[in-house]
Amino acid sequence: MSNATQSLAGTRITSLLDANSFVEIGKSVTARSTDFNMTEKKAPSDGVITGYGVIDGNLVYVYSQDISVLNGTVGEMHAKKISSLYDLAMKTGAPVIGLIDCAGMRLQEATDALDAFGSIYLKQTLASGMIPQITAVFGTCGGGMAIVPALTDFTFIEDKKGKMFVNTPNALEGNYTEKCDTSAASFQSEETGLIDRTGSENEILGWIRQLVGFLPSNFEDNDSYEECTDDLNRICGDIASCAGDTVLALSRIADNGLFFETKKDYGKDVATGFLRLNGATIGAVANRKEIYGEDGTKTEEFDGTLSARGARKAADFVKFCDAFDIPVLTLTNVTGFKATLCNEKMMAKSVGEMIHAFADATVPKVNVIIGKAYGTAYVAMNSKAIGADYVYAWDNAEIGMMDASLAAKIMYPGEDASVLNEKAAEYRELQSGVGSAAARGYVDTVIAPEETRKYVIGAFEMLFTKREDRPAKKHSAV
Repeated sequence: MSNATQSLAGTRITSLLDANSFVEIGKSVTARSTDFNMTEKKAPSDGVITGYGVIDGNLVYVYSQDISVLNGTVGEMHAKKISSLYDLAMKTGAPVIGLIDCAGMRLQEATDALDAFGSIYLKQTLASGMIPQITAVFGTCGGGMAIVPALTDFTFIEDKKGKMFVNTPNALEGNYTEKCDTSAASFQSEETGLIDRTGSENEILGWIRQLVGFLPSNFEDNDSYEECTDDLNRICGDIASCAGDTVLALSRIADNGLFFETKKDYGKDVATGFLRLNGATIGAVANRKEIYGEDGTKTEEFDGTLSARGARKAADFVKFCDAFDIPVLTLTNVTGFKATLCNEKMMAKSVGEMIHAFADATVPKVNVIIGKAYGTAYVAMNSKAIGADYVYAWDNAEIGMMDASLAAKIMYPGEDASVLNEKAAEYRELQSGVGSAAARGYVDTVIAPEETRKYVIGAFEMLFTKREDRPAKKHSAV
């Protein structure tokens, strides 16, 4: 391994992979440019260590940029090593993990570096939907390098030293770093929708190992199954109290209580992530009204509506699951769309993308309505109307156009409170009750909340052999 044990870049690789499993590729490659006295500068491995190894026995390909070599800048050979690694990964059907710490493009190599850098973008695009791609930013990831995480499936960033930007904060009109550090991990995590989690270097490496365990190696070989040691019929006694914070609800349903959340700080009114049910990986999308900390105290609260960011987050996640044949579970508890000027700018577009993602996905899709399901927001959340294969509803759920009291006010304007209350109760029974939706076939089975795990497992078992075709076309345009 040599270089892999002599630098921070190498240490990151050995910390990520199973012990003694890393095999370096291209150790002797170095820069070939002679301009601007480049021949006098040592560039071992041209500033990037590439190779392969295993994580819990699963083959992965890894590249790690070495900031100690020419400041980790991307030159011609540096980029070609990464491109070649992608070629191998696509041939063998295994994930690519990029550990980024880079000062940007190598100016001394100009167009050679630009052309080679473009080849990375091409390889990433070709690999998209074929093999999982994961990046972790431990230092600087600026300019053209910032596009690399945008072309991958999952990205993590170190919360103190990690910096990610296309333009530096000081280059933005009217802004400067002290005013708003747009390169900071917190900004990127909360505002861009690119970052899955922020944390320390050790935390990130641990999360990547955990994530790789959930994912298939490629789109054809779903090898992400493990033997289930949990009771398939386990009763989830307190799940009804977790309807607000669906991350907790999903952990109650999951095998051994393990749920891996993605895009944790973005579009928080929607939770996305992975869990196992009877040993199989399932992708989950859930509306979220509350967030509780590890100490059990409520840290954030939302109004029960769907935001544009939440819809966009859900759409991207469902597209990934469908590409890699990962079944999708949704927990629906939504009263409408977020009504703010900021959200309205992207609401229709984002919700359209989410509906398209659910409707276009051919993987098994199960929906559980756990609370209120009102209006078009309910339809958009993987309802039977847009293609859910099986829909459950908790026995206390409400499904309809809107809140019954509001509906009564609209239908009977000017009436006194007693009449409105009477009509609201009538509307709730005739139109909003879960029994009404079940009678019309919009809900397949009404269940008690505590029995959710066994019913959902049963549905996915039944759908295991699902096959579904779509109209012939080159690809969708949304």
